[in-house]
Amino acid sequence: MLVVGLVGSSALAQKLPPPSRTVYKCQDAGRTVYTDSPCMAAERIEVQPTRGLNQTTGKELIGRDVRHEQHREMMADALRPLTGMDATQLDRAGRRRSLTPAAQRECQHLDRELPGVELAERRGEPGQLKAVQRRLLVMRSRFREIGCV
Repeated sequence: MLVVGLVGSSALAQKLPPPSRTVYKCQDAGRTVYTDSPCMAAERIEVQPTRGLNQTTGKELIGRDVRHEQHREMMADALRPLTGMDATQLDRAGRRRSLTPAAQRECQHLDRELPGVELAERRGEPGQLKAVQRRLLVMRSRFREIGCV
């Protein structure tokens, strides 16, 4: 529990919501828009931010934020036998620690349900597609609204 608290305290100290690594590709009036907010019939894209610049000078140039992230990843790897979580899971658990118990339960419920609804959307059964997309939009919006990210 102490580890989760330490990881979560870094997100709280910034006073900003954690950056989302989920981007949605949406169609808006015939043009493609990329956003961190879910939209109807969105394609979910997981992105990885760059972690330094190595090509121009031959030296590894990384910022403080990347060094901090690398340190958190090493700590998560070292603590994995105790926590059973990888760096991503540990970071998410730390961020969610500040949520109410009800919100934490809802996040866990959404974690279990979203993959199935996303699969149903990909299968795209003609008569059900719009209803599945509406349900997915509501679930993704709620996921973001209560801070599950």
